[in-house]
Amino acid sequence: MGKDVLVQQLVDSFDSWPAKNSGCGLSRMTQELYPFDKLFSPIKINKLTVKNRIVMAPMGNIDMCEETGRPSDMMLQYFFARAKGGCGLITTGLVPVSHGIDTTVTELDKLTYFPRIDRSRTVMAGWRDLAQGVHAFGSRIFVQLTAGLGRVGNPQCLITQKKFPVSASFLPNYYIPAIPCMRLSDQKLRRIVNNIGQAAADAHAMDIDGVYLHGHEGYLIEQLGNPAFNHRKLGRYADWRQFGLDMVKEIRRRVGPDYPIMYRIDLSLALEETYDEQVMNSTYLGRMRGGRTVEQTLCYMEELVTAGVDIFDVDLGCYDNWWMPHPPASMPAGCFVPVARAVRERFVADNIRSNAGLPVPVVAVGKLGYPDIAERALRNGDADMIMLGRPLLADPEWPNKAYAGRVADIRPCIGCQEGCLNEFVEGGHPQCAVNPRCSFEYLMPQTPAPAIESKRIAVIGAGPAGMVCALIAARRGHDVKLIDTEDELGGKLLSASAARIKFDLDNYRSYLVRQVREQTEKPNGNLTLELGRAVRAEDLAKAGFDAIVCATGTSNAIPPIPGLTELAASGHAVQATQLLRQPALLGNAKTVAIIGGGAVGCEVAQWLTVEHGIPQVSVIEMLPHMMQGACTANRGHLLHALRGRNVRLLNMTRVERAEFGGKRESGAPSRCARLHLSRNCHKNVPDPYVSWSPVLPENVENPLAPKIGNDWKPLELTCDLVIIACGGHPDDALFYKLQQTHAADELHNIGDGFAPGRVLEAVRAAYRLGTNI
Repeated sequence: MGKDVLVQQLVDSFDSWPAKNSGCGLSRMTQELYPFDKLFSPIKINKLTVKNRIVMAPMGNIDMCEETGRPSDMMLQYFFARAKGGCGLITTGLVPVSHGIDTTVTELDKLTYFPRIDRSRTVMAGWRDLAQGVHAFGSRIFVQLTAGLGRVGNPQCLITQKKFPVSASFLPNYYIPAIPCMRLSDQKLRRIVNNIGQAAADAHAMDIDGVYLHGHEGYLIEQLGNPAFNHRKLGRYADWRQFGLDMVKEIRRRVGPDYPIMYRIDLSLALEETYDEQVMNSTYLGRMRGGRTVEQTLCYMEELVTAGVDIFDVDLGCYDNWWMPHPPASMPAGCFVPVARAVRERFVADNIRSNAGLPVPVVAVGKLGYPDIAERALRNGDADMIMLGRPLLADPEWPNKAYAGRVADIRPCIGCQEGCLNEFVEGGHPQCAVNPRCSFEYLMPQTPAPAIESKRIAVIGAGPAGMVCALIAARRGHDVKLIDTEDELGGKLLSASAARIKFDLDNYRSYLVRQVREQTEKPNGNLTLELGRAVRAEDLAKAGFDAIVCATGTSNAIPPIPGLTELAASGHAVQATQLLRQPALLGNAKTVAIIGGGAVGCEVAQWLTVEHGIPQVSVIEMLPHMMQGACTANRGHLLHALRGRNVRLLNMTRVERAEFGGKRESGAPSRCARLHLSRNCHKNVPDPYVSWSPVLPENVENPLAPKIGNDWKPLELTCDLVIIACGGHPDDALFYKLQQTHAADELHNIGDGFAPGRVLEAVRAAYRLGTNI
């Protein structure tokens, strides 16, 4: 069916962002449009009135239920916190109704990591408690129902249950494309339709305010409802519209005309707009051509309204371009507002009304955690409501703070997706890198208990771990001194937030700095700063602190590559963290090699090509995959961007030695750097540019993965500058010296100084320590 102009324009703008001509600006936590009158105005959905225009996206509840599927106290308190924070409409995460049909949603012994509303009456009390608790704070709640995961479900069912995954048609599994998904029969699909109706009736009986169908992201509803996936030729569901329409009609039959039905849909999969012909022709993606066009989607949405849908939220994409429905840090704020606008304009032009005779609200999604951007979308008529997912995990009080004009106090989401998405992909439950209480509301009070005894505490290191620990301890009544050798607060955040694509992280850094500064200015003066001075163990011991917290971060690693130290001494090699803060060190470099293909190395490659116009960038990584371990959405988008900018990615490549020498392209001799490499050229070495298929968690074995042999060949690379992005070693010397000399009764080592990690680990440890010291 070809490419759609609107979708292609949006995808192109994302791919060119944040170049100066991309048309997508950066965002700050401002309140120029305060008092946000549109954001905090009521709206009717069928017969239901919602107090404001803020919808909590379906974030979470995986692994937050009891093993029977009954909502646990962890799950209840998680949603209660967002209701208390002022969100008008809360939606739950996925609740499948296809146990026994879709083999990917049920595990051994009939256990599940999803909440259930279909098992038996034993689960119903949990849902009733959830509804009552949310209503106590004046919020509404919809339960999100799904027909199943289908081809995007966990294929381990083949090993653990000896059953294949299922789908609308014979399709490859997303996680392991070599595993086929079996076609579901019309009879089984009819059972799912009946189950959806029963689940809606149960939700209504449990006082849940509405139901929310997940017809997006390539889950089973969309696999039936999109010709890219639905290749059926015979039967009722060969018509890709029929399954969705049947579900909505069955819900209406069971719950009557007044119960709200919400539908999540993508305007387009955007697969053919995302990937070029070479990728489409050479991968399984070629079997998924011909997805719904924008016009087909709009017509289908109108049919769904006729069947009984009251409200939509809409964006782009699916799992195979996962960054689209899960916009990472490297995508702009408000990225899908034009998508909502296209739907709303169509509904207005066609005078689309729900069965209640009301206009059908359109909910905008996509990095709208900036109140001015959200308010502007509503004022401009781009959307009727705005959906916040990760911003409400980062700060459940986002609505209350925005309403009160305290935007600067909103804790910003950093777009890392390591806690909210990657955590449960790796086997945990949703959390948040910047909000350590997220999912632990049932254990951690909103306000930490005051200290029983005020102590004198020294916190060494003013990165995220040090700042968070110092803040919490000071707010509890301790006398805290925060010490750092740098003149600025921020630690590694100063370099990590330097690139334009890290604007979310820079907002978080600014937030933390503001919180620290405000605490130091309070009359009691129990938090003091000592910046720009090296600290010695002897001085700390003499100061008589009751407790010392070391949050000293890492020291940059220089891999033991012969000749690399000499290159660094001459200025021909530089640490990535240093270069990000001092771009002048690039000099006149035109060719750059980056040693280290983790998140930092790839982000630096993007920064060099986009912001500094470096024409030739190579990234060298020893592991089979670039950015191994990073969240799929962030990893996929960055790899896709690097491919588009012709960055050379060399995976399974070792740097054997470095030296001066070589010639420029003109043939003239130059004091460039020459790297002698060994690269594994075996045919089964993974393609480093693959962004359409994920890297499996390390504890999940792919039994069909081809074995990588050894075919190492020498390779030389000449460049003007070598950038070292190999992480760091824990800078723990001070801690062990303090421990050896018994410098204080309590000694603690947190953050990267304990083990190099992410903001997630640093903040989590800092908060727990700060609340307990």
